Amino acid sequence: MERKHFAVIGDPIAHSLSPAMHNAAFAAAGKDAEYTAIRVAPEDMETFFTSAKKSLAGFNVTVPHKGAAMRLSDRLSDAAALSGSVNTVRINPDGTTDGDTTDGAGFERAVAEAFDLPLAGTDLCFIGCGGVVQALVWHCALAGVRSIRILNRSLDKAQLLTDSIRSRFPQIVTDCAAISDREKTAEFLAQTRLAVQCTSVGLHAEDPAPVDPDLFPAEGLFYFDTIYRRTALLAALDQRGIPTQDGLAMLLHQGAKSYEIWFNEAAPVDVMRNALIQAIRNR
Repeated sequence: MERKHFAVIGDPIAHSLSPAMHNAAFAAAGKDAEYTAIRVAPEDMETFFTSAKKSLAGFNVTVPHKGAAMRLSDRLSDAAALSGSVNTVRINPDGTTDGDTTDGAGFERAVAEAFDLPLAGTDLCFIGCGGVVQALVWHCALAGVRSIRILNRSLDKAQLLTDSIRSRFPQIVTDCAAISDREKTAEFLAQTRLAVQCTSVGLHAEDPAPVDPDLFPAEGLFYFDTIYRRTALLAALDQRGIPTQDGLAMLLHQGAKSYEIWFNEAAPVDVMRNALIQAIRNR
């Protein structure tokens, strides 16, 4: 059987932990396959898709290509079409491509694992309104959450997303506010069961907390940070005894879902988890 090739594309991409995770999974499952990171410039996406249909069995997509991957995929899952984002592509034997998003599934599995918390009936507050939020809110809406509130630096952008959710899912309580509005931020967090930090603030060790930790209620709330490092906000809330989880679990379960899409079988999650942890230690 011919060796299968997989990849993750982005710009930049050298920092990606996905090769370590997936190559460990392939080895554990006895797959004759390899996974590499490929830097693709935005203007080269069409060329990449054309060549990938001949050379790859599937690939993952990260910033800034998720929107382009959606437009270039031959078929889309319902989740990908709704979110306007593709992060996993399966290439079929006939060369056609199926675009999907594993962001929402990875998030839901990570939340269940960390907090034993189902999304159905839950009150959520998203901090930020970028591409990650665009993918997660629609998955959460489809999962039956009770409310979605959005805090963002730009109120206009948050309002557009809030209005879109409200028009498609009128049964879900929706609202938005500017992060700079301390009173409204405190009010949102007081009504929240699961707060999800989705901004890029925290990628660097010197980054401050995007929201004042003192505005979070002392109990009754879980905090999930999509950045897979100990950010200033996560550390501050952890010290206060608020249950927290960083984004490594989401990355893990996104990868496991991609594996399932490509091979139509369960992924070796524990192997992938250990590989991620070791990759971070080796940095």
